Amino acid sequence: MATGSSGDGRGAGRIVTIFGGTGFLGRRIVKRLAEQGFTVRAVSRHPGRVRDAVSSRAGVEPIKADVLDPRQVAAVVSGCHAVVNAVSLYAEHGERTFERTHVKAAGDLAAASRDAGVEQFVLISGVGSDAGSGSKYIRARGRGEDAVESAFAGALIVRPCVMAGPDDAFLTTIVKLIRLLPVYPLFGQGGTRLQPVYVEDVAEGVSRLIADGGHNGSRIFEFGGPRVYSYRELLQEIAFQLQVRVTLAPMPFAMWDILAAVAEFLPAAPFNRSQIDLMRQDNVTAIGVPGLETLGIAPRNIDEIVWMIARSR
Repeated sequence: MATGSSGDGRGAGRIVTIFGGTGFLGRRIVKRLAEQGFTVRAVSRHPGRVRDAVSSRAGVEPIKADVLDPRQVAAVVSGCHAVVNAVSLYAEHGERTFERTHVKAAGDLAAASRDAGVEQFVLISGVGSDAGSGSKYIRARGRGEDAVESAFAGALIVRPCVMAGPDDAFLTTIVKLIRLLPVYPLFGQGGTRLQPVYVEDVAEGVSRLIADGGHNGSRIFEFGGPRVYSYRELLQEIAFQLQVRVTLAPMPFAMWDILAAVAEFLPAAPFNRSQIDLMRQDNVTAIGVPGLETLGIAPRNIDEIVWMIARSR
């Protein structure tokens, strides 16, 4: 289990700006850094969404700004010690395309941070990001990494596996549906390999990279949980933890593509084509790439995370 932030004031006098600071991961990074004494700018287009536990914390400043607006970006990164880009976009809407958000805006933010004299820059990407992928989303994440590395020498790239925790869009949905459905549809045959990681462990890892600077020259980190499951095995484990019986039914990816294309027109789409693309490929950390253990963090087991989610519902 990961140990908590020390709260020893290592961040005193230093400012960290978190873009995507109200998101699933971003707000947890904000909280961890504030606990270590940093002054944290939690940047979002909707700063009012910062949870009370974070926004009321000493040293946290919710800021309204858009990562797509260069002038707002330049103003927010001024005077910072570190900048974290935790902006995430899974479905395109108008000008908020994958190319605009994950490539151009990511590169522009890194360049603005460099020009402002920022010492550390961290991009939250994802395991499997690939500039040569046939998926628009996965390709944009890979090209975004390239854009950031070109703009900011020494930038850190953090690639989490699929993140889980209370109020996530992955495990929480599975827990809910396994309790409700007698038959649960698989992605394909359910053979995709996954290494789900607790979101709080990822937040702790990012905070340690910034607070300690203890990356020993490594520039890419991949954060995963302690065990690799096939998707079928993961569902079976969750059903076991919940003490329910469920029948798993294979469903072709072509059918998922059709359903996702229709779902994206709904006001609150339960899933989208980017998520289907991610489920087509294994989501596990690469051998030899530094991870949570490198930073002294023992990642949480899936049974702990399932029970956290189950108790929260």
